[in-house]
Amino acid sequence: MDMDVLIAPIIIFMIVVAPIWLILHYRSKRQVSQGLTEEEFTQLNELIGKADKMAQRIETLEAILDSEAPQWRNRDERI
Repeated sequence: MDMDVLIAPIIIFMIVVAPIWLILHYRSKRQVSQGLTEEEFTQLNELIGKADKMAQRIETLEAILDSEAPQWRNRDERI
C-alpha cells in the first residue's frame, strides 16, 4: 500500500522533472565551458581599469594622511 503512494510521484518526477533538470544542467555546463563573451570581456576590462584607478586613489589618500596626520593608522576605530 505504501509503495503505491510513492510510485505515482516517482514516475511523474522521472518523466517530467528529471529530463528538464538534465537539459538545464548540461546547458549551463556548456555555457560555462565556452568562456566569456566579447561583451563580458569588455566589461571585465573596464572593471579592472576602475579597480586600478581606485587603488591609485587610495594610495594617494593614504600618502596625504601619512603626511598630514602620521598617527591615523594607529588610531582606535570608534564608530
